[in-house]
Amino acid sequence: MMTEFEQSVMTLIASAGESKTKAFEALKLVKESKYEEARKLLDEAREEDIEAHKIQTQLIINEMNGGDNRPELNLLMVHAQDHYMTAQLARDLIEEMINVFEAKEAK
Repeated sequence: MMTEFEQSVMTLIASAGESKTKAFEALKLVKESKYEEARKLLDEAREEDIEAHKIQTQLIINEMNGGDNRPELNLLMVHAQDHYMTAQLARDLIEEMINVFEAKEAK
């Protein structure tokens, strides 16, 4: 059975993974000039990022407070942080790419 900490970290990984998946789906839609649909997916990706950020923030607060709720630094935690950071970067970069493609197509 997973601990509360492990469950939080797995939720962080899942939210980040879903965010990244939605961002790349949005980029695929740009190939078909479906900008409105792409932006909708980016909004959904951003919502997943917000959920992941809430978990990350709580883990940081627990770290700062110390005590029994202090998260242990382990490979699972590092993996979760890696997923979260790459998902954010992918979403931000894809959002800018969509802006560039849309602007070029409008000319």
